[in-house]
Amino acid sequence: MRINRAYLLIAPAFLYMAFFIAYPLVEAVYLAFFEDGGLTWSNIDYLLHSPFSEFKNALKYTFTITAIVIPVETLLALTVAILLYNRFRGRDLLLYLVIVPLTISDVAAGLIWYSILTSNGFMNNLLISLGVIDEPIQIFGSIYTWRMILAISLAEIWRSMAIVFVILFAGIQMIGRDLIEAAEVFGASWFDKMFKIILPMIKPSLQSALLIRTLFAFQIFGVVWILAGRNIPVLAGEAYYELTELKHYGVAALYALIIAGISLTLGAIYIRMLRAKHLEVYA
Repeated sequence: MRINRAYLLIAPAFLYMAFFIAYPLVEAVYLAFFEDGGLTWSNIDYLLHSPFSEFKNALKYTFTITAIVIPVETLLALTVAILLYNRFRGRDLLLYLVIVPLTISDVAAGLIWYSILTSNGFMNNLLISLGVIDEPIQIFGSIYTWRMILAISLAEIWRSMAIVFVILFAGIQMIGRDLIEAAEVFGASWFDKMFKIILPMIKPSLQSALLIRTLFAFQIFGVVWILAGRNIPVLAGEAYYELTELKHYGVAALYALIIAGISLTLGAIYIRMLRAKHLEVYA
């Protein structure tokens, strides 16, 4: 019996998804909702009502950090990508500096920004030496919640803006310069070029960047734990804590399912809102 070549070509991808995605997903559902062979809601009850659960705070802080990080770094990445679309002296150096944080892990980024923002760090020493402040600005500690959130957001934007930038910059490079030049010949303003040519044509890139970055944002862990620990609980951090410290495997699996559900929901919204209609082909 001859096997269709198409099936052979997709077999590796199918096996990868079955082993690394489908099986862990099924196992997570089993751990979260089944115990001793029967259906259980005890893990949900623990998440919502246990005095030891930080689920509600983790949900709040994860959405807060995501709501700060995603728009800011998308705007910054888009601005830099448009700037680098034009060739000028020092362009390659600026491109290199923007991409460098992409090589740094989240833990390393957290340590770098902790050394900068701590009371004896570079920022406070610089401000004191310049006479801007008389005593160090305290950022880290259980009473400085919003300061820590801003520090986490700053570190995360610095570390991961490069991911969004690379995708958007690749999309902008696909825009023919003849389109921009033709628009200028017909008297198009900067606003017209931006909102009628550049943004519509990079919608697929913007969609991909937001999808990937949102998935990573809801998995934020290393930066938060380095800068704030459990003073700022986040979903991935609580999943790790429940799994490694408390050995609540079902609760940790439930956290993972919640993160996956939120990510899939937001991904569907992005796909619907940022559909590039000019690329759709109708029969």
